[in-house]
Amino acid sequence: MVLSTGLARGYSRKALFLPPMARSQRTQAFLQLGLFSAILVVVNILAHQVYTHIDLTEEKRYTLTKPTRELLRSINDRIYVRVLLEGEFPAGFKRLRTATREMLEDFRSLNAYIDYQFEDPNKGSKEEVNARRKALLEEGIAPVNLNVRGEGESKSQIIYPTAIFHYGKRKVIVNLLENQSPTLTPDEVINNSISLLEYKFANAIKKLQAKGRPIILFTRGHGELDELQTKDLERSLRQFYDTDRITLDSVVHLPADKCALLIVARPRSAFSERDKFIIDQYIMGGGKVLWLIDRLDAGLDSLRHRKRFIPQDYPLNIEDVLFKYGVRIQPDLVLDMECTQIPLQVGVVGNAPQFRLFPWPYHLAVLPTGNHPVVKNLDRVELCFCSSMDTIRTKTPVKKTVLLRSSKYSRLQFSPIELGFDIMGEELKPEYFNKGHQILGVLLEGEFPSAYENRVTEQMAQGLEQVGVVFRSVSEPTRMIVISDGDVAANFVRDREKKEWLPLGFNRFENATYANRDLLINAVEYLIEPGGVIEARSREVKLRLLDTVRAKEEKPLWQALNIGAPLFFLGLFGILFQWRRRRRYAR
Repeated sequence: MVLSTGLARGYSRKALFLPPMARSQRTQAFLQLGLFSAILVVVNILAHQVYTHIDLTEEKRYTLTKPTRELLRSINDRIYVRVLLEGEFPAGFKRLRTATREMLEDFRSLNAYIDYQFEDPNKGSKEEVNARRKALLEEGIAPVNLNVRGEGESKSQIIYPTAIFHYGKRKVIVNLLENQSPTLTPDEVINNSISLLEYKFANAIKKLQAKGRPIILFTRGHGELDELQTKDLERSLRQFYDTDRITLDSVVHLPADKCALLIVARPRSAFSERDKFIIDQYIMGGGKVLWLIDRLDAGLDSLRHRKRFIPQDYPLNIEDVLFKYGVRIQPDLVLDMECTQIPLQVGVVGNAPQFRLFPWPYHLAVLPTGNHPVVKNLDRVELCFCSSMDTIRTKTPVKKTVLLRSSKYSRLQFSPIELGFDIMGEELKPEYFNKGHQILGVLLEGEFPSAYENRVTEQMAQGLEQVGVVFRSVSEPTRMIVISDGDVAANFVRDREKKEWLPLGFNRFENATYANRDLLINAVEYLIEPGGVIEARSREVKLRLLDTVRAKEEKPLWQALNIGAPLFFLGLFGILFQWRRRRRYAR
């Protein structure tokens, strides 16, 4: 009886208390669980404080360029960004909003002074929305009217794809959406907009922090574009630069440190040797020049009251200096099948003339295709009566980069040319436009030889002595851009007396806007500071579109795969887990 009681007590103790080995395994399991939980908590705290990521994309779309990173690290005061891109949007604009948020988060990860907030300008009562829209319009922020197509219905939606950068009392407005173009699909427009986010944001921050304003001078005295014709371009430039006019024969020397850029915009009369010498020595000192040159006197106004017109060469007298710097503008006109349209009268109904648009091959719609930051992701540019260009070998090392060229369906007409509207009645046939790509714009970079080496006159030498400057035969490393169309910078003047003008690049016949202004602003920024944030313009985000036809055909397969694959892997995991558990405890 005593023995049976002792055995019962022994068995009860085994049931109540685990063996020492079992107790240690259980304790170890709890310790591992606690340690794992603690690690997760610490990692989450660190992840909340430090933002980082690994960029595995082919084009490195999530990696900021070196100039942008250096710019962000130099910020020492708060920059606040208001993004007016909140609300319900189609998929494309949701992608733009997400990309904008990610870009700002990337900026913030490098500098905590960057702060941002997304706002919905269409939120609130009708009175609040109208008041907000009026205030935004007064700030120069115009909305975009978006047509949203749903299932069986279409509705109009007003959105503001805009970011406003605030730095102290200064602010810069950034348009997040690129211009709509008939040659680009909505997805391509969104893709280009995403590609340019880094450049736009970094450029805005740079302009906000700029202490001085570089000076840009337009030459005058040779029939160049006047202030009203360059009104839109100068208005865009004056947001960050100071612009003015200069008469070259009124100065003895133009120092490069006083003038950040010299623009020669469509001259029509000859440059004197003195004027050319001033420009030459300005370049030798490191000055930058944007040449916008018409070789032939041709235009639609010349044909307005006559059936035929023979354009003459402009006697500019600058061919020798451009040749010395490495480029030559030919005395011809380039015609292209990829062109804009002009209206011609086709009849009369009652007393009202009837017009119709016809392709006009003298007005080129040039699509930049290069990878250079000046033209990267740029839409079509309208060039009127432009000439072909050749690059010339120079005495000193000068790098030549083609920025603009015509399409492969081009042809040339050499001077003397008889212009008329006869070509409008003919079909533009590819076999007649068989001269291939023609150069229309070139970037020149390097050390330029002086056009006055070994031919400095006594008067020129005396002028340099007056200001204490020594003649230079080779320039410091510098840059210039030559475009064979002066009207690329001219906005249309609707009424001179009332000073009414249209935006630069706006085609009043087609009611479309071309990228002339963007091209010139990019050119100005690159010429003044090539190693700056404009490098971000070369970023490319590839558009990988879904094959909608294949997706529709294979819809049942992918639905079954999306539903069945998770269940399959979950069942497989359960089988393996049970097998491992039985094997472990069977021992």
